[in-house]
Amino acid sequence: MQNRFKVLTLSYKDAPIAVREAVSLNEIACKNLLDKIQEFTEASDVLVLSTCNRTEVYYAAAEDLSQQLIKLIAIEKGFIATREVSPYFRSITAHQEAIAHLCYVALGLHSQVVGDMQILNQVKKAYQWTADANMAGPFLHRLLHTIFAANKRVVNETAFRDGAASVSYAAVELVEELTRGIENPRVLMIGVGEIGADVCDNFQKSTVQNIIIANRTHHKALELALRTNATAVYWENVWEEIEKADVVISSVPGDCFYISKKSLESHTLHTPKFFIDLSMPRSVDPELETLPGVKVRNIDNIRSRASAALEIRLASVPQVKAIVAETVADFMAWAKEMAMSPALQQFKSKLEEIRQQEMARYLKNLGEAERAAVEAVTKGMLNKIVKLPALELKAACQRGETEALLDGLSALFSLETENA
Repeated sequence: MQNRFKVLTLSYKDAPIAVREAVSLNEIACKNLLDKIQEFTEASDVLVLSTCNRTEVYYAAAEDLSQQLIKLIAIEKGFIATREVSPYFRSITAHQEAIAHLCYVALGLHSQVVGDMQILNQVKKAYQWTADANMAGPFLHRLLHTIFAANKRVVNETAFRDGAASVSYAAVELVEELTRGIENPRVLMIGVGEIGADVCDNFQKSTVQNIIIANRTHHKALELALRTNATAVYWENVWEEIEKADVVISSVPGDCFYISKKSLESHTLHTPKFFIDLSMPRSVDPELETLPGVKVRNIDNIRSRASAALEIRLASVPQVKAIVAETVADFMAWAKEMAMSPALQQFKSKLEEIRQQEMARYLKNLGEAERAAVEAVTKGMLNKIVKLPALELKAACQRGETEALLDGLSALFSLETENA
């Protein structure tokens, strides 16, 4: 695993929303991609992460598999030519840099709204899919749990998670801004997934209180409405509700439900009307803005909005980066120790082989009690002999001198084998 971890990444920092939309993967697609990677590549410890802001594949391999992975993503999304999307992907092949990148992503340092708490839950889901596909080895298991522990430190030691500066909260702030001149604005929330539920939760702290929730599974809409003092409506009435709403927020993927210009033109609209699209792929046609009195905002418009909570989070960034640096250093030390484990085990096995040979030669004429005493003494001696190089190798890990000692140990094995 030494120096094999890599990441293929495409994010909002480099790719416009249309490109992110083209390679966005839902849960089924992520699981399918894991299967394809397992079947067609030599990659191990694979993690597929796809959100509205990024599509990434973390993996361990001797070679850079970027082009193969982009092709597999394209196949999963149903297009063959990759030249339109390839330039937006970035490959990180430096082992430690890839590890640090996953830390930054999972903790929210690379989120569009800094410190967004949703990303860690998305990483945990991606990790579960990897575990279910039996594609997570000791390296990835340890790395993810190290990151989860780092997140606990961030929560307990910094103000990075304080306040409500998230995509969902930014959406609520945007609604408040857009409806400032409207008395008791009517807001329709379409979809009650993680983001939709968070938006409704945040509306409880807002002056905007007339919230209508529509979802294909009505009991989920009803449960959320009861919890957030909103009103649930049946999915069959969604277009009627779109007509009546001042603001329509959509958090359902565009391949499941799409508000097109053509479909909207066939309805009588109450205007002005605002559409906020939090979906990926998009579920609101940007061409709606050509209709009189209609405005559209998408996920790229939900930027880090000026708020006290966000300012506090930004002030905590140096502390969080310091925690990441410590986390990466500790993990790299563990990885180096793991690399020396086979050599230590080989060393111990060699000594045990010698012990067994000598025991067989000299204990033939001893009684049971004497044999047990000699067995205990020689095992204790062996463990103490092994302990010294083990401690020295661990110290060498801290000094960055592991390879030289491992080479020496391997040379000793060879000499031992030749002499034998």
